[in-house]
Amino acid sequence: MVSFIFSLLPLFFFIMFLIYKTWNQAKHYTKIPSGRMGLPWIGETIGFYRAQRSNQLFENFFQPRINKHGKIFKTKLMGSPTVVVNGAAANKFFMSNEFKLVISSWPTSSVELMGKNSIMEKQGDSHRCLRGIIASTLSPTGLPTMVPRMCRLIRKHLMKNWGQRDEMISLHRSTKVLTFAIVLECLFGIRIDADTMFGVFENVLEGVMAAPINLPGTKFSSAKKARAKIQKALVDEVQKKKEAMEAGGRDEDDAMLLSNLVAALIRGEVTEDEVVDNIVLLVFAAHDTTSYAITMMFKMLANHPDCYTLLLKEHEDIAITKRREEDLTLEDVKKMEYTWQVARETMRLCPPIFGSFRKATADIEFEGFIIPKGWKVLWTAYGTHYNEEYFPDPMSFNPSRFADPVQAYAFIPFGGGPRLCAGYQLAKLNILVFMHYVVTRYDWSLVYPDEPVVMDPLPFPSKGMPIKISPKHGY
Repeated sequence: MVSFIFSLLPLFFFIMFLIYKTWNQAKHYTKIPSGRMGLPWIGETIGFYRAQRSNQLFENFFQPRINKHGKIFKTKLMGSPTVVVNGAAANKFFMSNEFKLVISSWPTSSVELMGKNSIMEKQGDSHRCLRGIIASTLSPTGLPTMVPRMCRLIRKHLMKNWGQRDEMISLHRSTKVLTFAIVLECLFGIRIDADTMFGVFENVLEGVMAAPINLPGTKFSSAKKARAKIQKALVDEVQKKKEAMEAGGRDEDDAMLLSNLVAALIRGEVTEDEVVDNIVLLVFAAHDTTSYAITMMFKMLANHPDCYTLLLKEHEDIAITKRREEDLTLEDVKKMEYTWQVARETMRLCPPIFGSFRKATADIEFEGFIIPKGWKVLWTAYGTHYNEEYFPDPMSFNPSRFADPVQAYAFIPFGGGPRLCAGYQLAKLNILVFMHYVVTRYDWSLVYPDEPVVMDPLPFPSKGMPIKISPKHGY
């Protein structure tokens, strides 16, 4: 018994040290926001994950603490003292001060699997260089050629997977597979077996928020193995493209992002690891979030038939001007104003990403509080999306609210500031073009209108959002 007690002494002293450190730090910084730090190291992580898993982060975690402590409060998540901030002013302050007062802060497992050389980890000039390359591909000069590529890929997907007869389709999986292919082919110009690689990418995603324990049988270990397969396939693609470009060969993919990244590689501006890691990151960032937004649009439209009537009319007016298999143009897409209002209202109520962590690089004073250097800062989409100060009657579905300009930094499904989602324009095109072809070619209905949404680690419909489809006359 005595030996057992002595064996526990190191753990006891470690816990006492953590308690002393937290108390002493709180004493030093008298203006730290109020809140609870919870258990040593663990903090309130268990409650956070429980709320996240059931897709009740706002209702069961953020809102009760906002009610008790105000829109700025402290907590401890995953071992880190964290200040949660809410509101457009807070969003603007912290997003605009990226690289100045705060830097990106992702879990170890996310960094390992997405890549240490991806844009999400880069700072300063390196970040600006990579972001500039990505932005050039999605510039006004690049988008017109991307639209017809996307049209052909979506039509091909619908013909192959939805067919021309009455079917039941898993909408969420179908849109994930499609969006995965769109990112690879329409953004990067990479033509690898999307059906095969999709499963490998899914295996990586399962480990993104897992504990970084690289032991056989763990999610992280399986994800690392899948990441190695992706690395090999993408390095081969990069090498082939590099050899072709150095030999002076040109093809229709020269304006795509892979070509732009490899051109920068040849000029010595980026490394091969930076090229590969940013392909991986952008595939993950685009395909899961965009597919969720599309899926939830269908749910919202099914529950609001008056909105669907307006949306369908918008697309029928465009379709009547086109021949049967004629591609859409960027000008056609620009006419889908109401559809984009529906998309934004859906992402307001069902944000694909609940928020993002940052790390304070210096003591930060904001609205009378001090956030100590080294602490995490968490901004949330819910802090403005569900706030009647920015969106009257916030829990109602009203796409027309986006017919007028929205206050800056109030609508943030794509983030903001220097880290505004680099693939924002691609996601918009994906959503609008896909909706056009579905609503003009199929009648559809939800199998489970009240299907719940869960999170692991990103939100998804618990049953995959199955829909019944029936081809319209003429298709």
